[in-house]
Amino acid sequence: MTVVIVEPCKAPDQKEIDASLEAMQQIVGGLIQAIYPFEESIALICNEEDKLTGLPPNRALRDETGKIYDVVCGAFFLCAAPPDSENFESLTEDQMERYAKRFQHPEVFLRVNGEIVAIPVP
Repeated sequence: MTVVIVEPCKAPDQKEIDASLEAMQQIVGGLIQAIYPFEESIALICNEEDKLTGLPPNRALRDETGKIYDVVCGAFFLCAAPPDSENFESLTEDQMERYAKRFQHPEVFLRVNGEIVAIPVP
């Protein structure tokens, strides 16, 4: 399965991975959790206990206005999650390019006036 892997403090990386649970858990460093923060059928697979175990902040998730509503901690990857399938699948070339660009720059997080601010680091 071809995915985009996003690790803290690194640029995204496109890789071919085994679609097994064990391989997915190895990438995120523990139990996996699938979240669906995008309009298209793309899953963001992260560590289920990312914040509880103190994994480093990685990238912000933003709503349609650009406001941060969550921060994913630790490594995660993006894959296709077709609604008519029980399995995750490879991203298309277009999706890989789009999501690699979306998460291109690592981010540093600050709390300013009670809100989280993400600063891209080139």
